[in-house]
Amino acid sequence: MSEPIEDPRHLSRRTTPTWEVELLISGVAVFAMLQLPGQLDDALLTLEPRLDGNWRQLAVLTYVYAKGAAMILAITFVLHLLLRARWIALSGMHSVHPDGIRWDKLKSGPIMRRIEMARSQPLPETIERADNRASVVFAIGVMMAQMMIAIAVAAAVSFVIALLLQSTTGIMSVPGWLTVLFTVIMLPYVAAVLIDQKFTERMRENGRGRRLLHRVLDNYARIGFSRGSNPVMALLASQDGDRKTMALTTGLMMLSLGSVAVSLVMLASPERLGSYGMFPRADALTADVDGAHYDDQRDPLRDGARPYIQSAVITAPYLKLVVPYQPRRDEAAMRASCTHADALPKQAQAQARLACLAALHPVSLDGTRLEQLAYDAGSDARADRPALVAMIDLRGLSPGRHELRVGRPVRSDLPQKKNDPDPGYDAIPFWR
Repeated sequence: MSEPIEDPRHLSRRTTPTWEVELLISGVAVFAMLQLPGQLDDALLTLEPRLDGNWRQLAVLTYVYAKGAAMILAITFVLHLLLRARWIALSGMHSVHPDGIRWDKLKSGPIMRRIEMARSQPLPETIERADNRASVVFAIGVMMAQMMIAIAVAAAVSFVIALLLQSTTGIMSVPGWLTVLFTVIMLPYVAAVLIDQKFTERMRENGRGRRLLHRVLDNYARIGFSRGSNPVMALLASQDGDRKTMALTTGLMMLSLGSVAVSLVMLASPERLGSYGMFPRADALTADVDGAHYDDQRDPLRDGARPYIQSAVITAPYLKLVVPYQPRRDEAAMRASCTHADALPKQAQAQARLACLAALHPVSLDGTRLEQLAYDAGSDARADRPALVAMIDLRGLSPGRHELRVGRPVRSDLPQKKNDPDPGYDAIPFWR
């Protein structure tokens, strides 16, 4: 018995029942998802200068997965809206012209008309495929975002555990402990899955081996290592094949994480984007007029924790120098040179640490060391970060170009580049 012909003025009975909710979610969420990556960039740039090496790695790890999930959702929601728009357009045109394409009215030769008629599908089938494709894209986007968030949470928890193990035992680095944790968690699961696939049929029905294998896999399933924890992926794999689904999800994940990694590099070095290959590298020059060193030009969020003065042209009698505290650079140096301060009373300890930190940032003006320079503990008011503050008397300084050099400790966690060593100071040119 053939199916009754459906009225083209109404949606097909096979139309996805959730299409209205899909459109509502995509329409609302796409704007939020397009803004979220930028907000995550700002959050990382705000947080990163406040953290030392290990905690910075955790922040970057969380940022990469969170931004990857946001990018996947943004792209899939935009794509879903486009696919739904195409479906709506096809449905509307089918309602307006229910008789479909009238090939005899088109200007084409007999052979081309025959080819096009053979390749074309009935409009109801085209509409149904467009409907299904939009729903699948919506489901894949939500599934991938959920996977990225779950991986980010698992990675963050593992990192914190590894950090605690490293700090309490002191026998291995955080990456080493992460390798141990990954091996301990994943090795039994992978072994159980392989044994189940290869040898379960050879085991006795109620034997000890089957019971042990069942217990292991059941415990892993309880914490999310099962197909049932991701029904969308299980459904796609069962319809389109495991390999195709795994290739799709892995490819999308690598693409999103790679895009985030590239954006992270661009955040740190925005000059890499563009055709600036012949322009002299600022970091290779003795001193460059970098807006990050002047308070009236710098972006306190994106320029990082770098020493700065009030302006490139100083008309006031005093120059105000602010040197933000950088945990990744200053803390390691202070632990090496200021250990005597740990046993002092609170006030004396603060004074000793201020003196140690000041010694790590000597200042010279036009090549002459400012021996009498006195730092005070202060803050970078616009970025709300602790900083050293010094006022330098310029009343006897002649007009013209001058250069201030602010020393800094060499980072011990980074290898020195033979062709581009760290000069050990920040050079700030200014004019009087």
